[in-house]
This record gives sequence, structure tokens and C-alpha cells, in this order.
Amino acid sequence: MAAFVKAINAKIRSHPTVSYICSTHFWGPVSNFGIPVAAVMDTQKSPDLISGKMTFALCIYSATFMRYSLAVTPKNYLLFLCHFVNEGAQLTQGYRYLNYHNWGGKEKLGVQGTLEAAKESAQAAEQKVKDVVSK
Repeated sequence: MAAFVKAINAKIRSHPTVSYICSTHFWGPVSNFGIPVAAVMDTQKSPDLISGKMTFALCIYSATFMRYSLAVTPKNYLLFLCHFVNEGAQLTQGYRYLNYHNWGGKEKLGVQGTLEAAKESAQAAEQKVKDVVSK
């Protein structure tokens, strides 16, 4: 059995592409891509849900591992890409956080939300009036 496993491993390692796909150099960044995907998806959510401390921590984390991915031998460009995307998404989230909490975005969105709610209420009332008139 051990000889069989050894032969399979030798066959896998003999082809460079298959060897790369079967390595942690590939699967580490692939499994880590969940973080930037979630961060990019979160850019569509309300800015009041953003944690400033966590966004800052993730910016530092991504910058550190972008550097690390180029410092190891061989350079891991897939890991660099993963953290580059995450850094961009976290910087976007950081800007949205600062805009909402520090630069007046909360007031702007609050007024806009109130206007939209008033329009929806007016439309609902108008529909009720039409229903009563039609009866």
C-alpha cells in the first residue's frame, strides 16, 4: 500500500501544474479568498454596520500578508492577489465608515431615508384612497 501511495505521489509531482494545484502554495490562498469576497459583498450593505476597528485591523493584516507573499520563496502571487483585493475592499469600507460617521454621511442618509419613507407612505395612502373610491 505504501508503494502505491508513493507511486501516485511521484506521478502527481512529476507534472508541474498538477504539483502546484496539489500544494499548500495554491490551496492556502484559494481557501483564504473567502475574506476578500465577503469584504467586496459587504460594500453593498449599509455603512452603519461597518466596524471601524475591524476594518483597520484587516487593512493591517492584508498589507502585512501582501508583503509576506512576496518575501517567501518562491513568491506566492496568488496570495498577493488575495490580499491585494482584500486591501482594496477594506480601504473602501474604511472610507465608507469615515464618510458615514465622521464626515456627515449619517445626516445625509438620514434625511434621504426620511424622504424615501415619506414618499412610500404617500404612495400607500394614495393607493388606499383609490381603492376606497373604486368601491
